[in-house]
Amino acid sequence: MKDYYKILGVDKKASPDEIKKAFRKLAHKYHPDKGGDEKKFKEASEAYQTLSDEKKRAEYDAYGSSGGARQQQGGFDSSGFGGFSGGFSNQGFEGFDLNDIFSDIFSGGRGRRSSPQSHLGRDISVNLRVTFREAVFGSEQKFSITKVAFCDTCSGTGAKPGSKQNTCAECKGQGYINETVQSFLGTMTQSRECRKCGGAGHIPEEKCAHCKGDGVLRREVPITLTIPSGIENGETVRLKGGGEAIKNGTPGDLYATISVEPHTIFRRERENLVMNLKVKLTDAVLGTEYPLETLDGQIKLTIPRGVSSGDILRVKGKGVPFGQKHRGDILIKIEVKTPGKLSGKSEKLFKELREEGL
Repeated sequence: MKDYYKILGVDKKASPDEIKKAFRKLAHKYHPDKGGDEKKFKEASEAYQTLSDEKKRAEYDAYGSSGGARQQQGGFDSSGFGGFSGGFSNQGFEGFDLNDIFSDIFSGGRGRRSSPQSHLGRDISVNLRVTFREAVFGSEQKFSITKVAFCDTCSGTGAKPGSKQNTCAECKGQGYINETVQSFLGTMTQSRECRKCGGAGHIPEEKCAHCKGDGVLRREVPITLTIPSGIENGETVRLKGGGEAIKNGTPGDLYATISVEPHTIFRRERENLVMNLKVKLTDAVLGTEYPLETLDGQIKLTIPRGVSSGDILRVKGKGVPFGQKHRGDILIKIEVKTPGKLSGKSEKLFKELREEGL
């Protein structure tokens, strides 16, 4: 007896959704019209036909037979699909439309398309360098790139401005042609782009002289890209529709990989800004105030009396913005400078301090 659960690669307690997903995956992999293994495709179909039906699955679990999936010379009886020779039906596949699976297979796994007009232009990747401050607070970057874009004379229609657009006689304005083809599953209807109008559904009476009727051409295009606050080095920003245009379709996207220039003082640790600060020994002992340049301007930093090397001072709310109204902190790591050379007077004072146990 065939182990249908093993064939689909699912557990015996698998849910109906898990069984559907497993069959969809195998149908993609083994469908004969995509160069797959016909035998394994039939086995997967047989297993799904049984396990997708509650009654047949219960009977199979109890007796090892579904009573529905018929065997023929040790193989799968294709009539369970309504017969491959004359099209296929969803018989035995309640709750799941086989047309969805097979249209998904033949569209490259992207799901059913309403028509071949659903063109998508090529995506573009760029590298963009921003300053440390621009990365912390966000910015608007303006630059230009040369790419395939919609014609700025005809706005992508391919028609001379003011000229008439005639309905394509070949596709009757649909932009696509339905064709009947023979496949492993029998007779199927699929759509293809109309070659005469290129999927537009109409043909310009007069072509645009600038793009010669193509609707697109290669040109320099200004780009405005918003950099969100708090972006980190190496992150990517997506500009929807900022990629290359395509005739009778939708432009692709632009992906900008951000390179953040290092800061002379600060480095980032998530939402905090971190820095090292050297403090004179006398200031560490007695305490004082130091001027500190932050990204918001200069502040006075209080050095507490008795601070030691390695201590961390915190300036709240002057770090990297995050969330709706929050900001991180500035973390200042103290390094107390120890003098290497001493004057005679200084050395005498230090000896006196040592004698006092300091």
